[in-house]
Amino acid sequence: MRRAALAIAVASACSFAFSGTMAKYLAGGGLSPMESVWVRMAGSALLLVGVLALFRPGALRVPRPRLPFVLTYSVVAVAGVQSLYFAAVARLPVGIALLIEYTSPVLVVLWVRFVRRVRLPRAAYLGAVVAVTGLAVVVEVWTGLSLDPLGLVFAFGAAACGAGYFLLSDGFGDDIDPLGLIAWGLLGAAVVLVPISRPWDIPWRAFTLTTDAGGGFALPVWAAALWLIAVATVAAYILGVIAIRRLSAAVGSTVGTLEVIIGAVVAWLLAGEALGFFQIAGGVVVLAGAYLAQRVTGELPQAAVELPEPARAG
Repeated sequence: MRRAALAIAVASACSFAFSGTMAKYLAGGGLSPMESVWVRMAGSALLLVGVLALFRPGALRVPRPRLPFVLTYSVVAVAGVQSLYFAAVARLPVGIALLIEYTSPVLVVLWVRFVRRVRLPRAAYLGAVVAVTGLAVVVEVWTGLSLDPLGLVFAFGAAACGAGYFLLSDGFGDDIDPLGLIAWGLLGAAVVLVPISRPWDIPWRAFTLTTDAGGGFALPVWAAALWLIAVATVAAYILGVIAIRRLSAAVGSTVGTLEVIIGAVVAWLLAGEALGFFQIAGGVVVLAGAYLAQRVTGELPQAAVELPEPARAG
């Protein structure tokens, strides 16, 4: 059962890993990063809400007392992660912004320890630190950087929202359907991002073009957008929530760091971004950290890593 949950977590990371490369195809068509984010959120929301409305309408029902939780999930776990990451990328090198964002496993471990007051084995902390160290090797942080202070704030904000995604996905009760939570989360994020993304300025004709992400593999912009919506968002979020609820936030967040490595492979295949020695060596370190963290945290009682269910009215 646990192996199946880990496989689902890895599948979620694989799905999310296509985001950056697919976004390059959209950028090739003339869309800005924030416009691409809005297309991703709005398209995913329409797809998932529509499918659920037709085949599983009960999943979209949310008890009124839980509406604040759904709103928090929309703003923090979806809109916050996406918008703050792209804001950071505008001011920092992509690798550094991604590295800082993926300090979220460390934030999850610290939350479990100091807020939930759960004692974790030292190896749990070690696994998270090793994974982040591996990411540092992947992006070669020693090559020299000029870091923008506001960019750092945005990047750490994305990391905090990323930790919130794992914790919120781990913490909602049985009165909210996971699929419904994702659907409303995506729709809420699209609404929240309207003033920032300005969808009325999106060059919609771009979706009729065919672009190349840099690796010699041409793809219609509409096809890249569809993959970004259906696979890198809807499938990725669904698989991620399922995995987190079966494993725990601490385990799911650390396994999620595999997205960086898998994303590098996708970029190599489609965008021609070859992996160097340090990327491969760092990837091995990330895998070791992810394995260590999921192994030791998995030995804890389930009650020790789950959030308590929120109080229900009546």
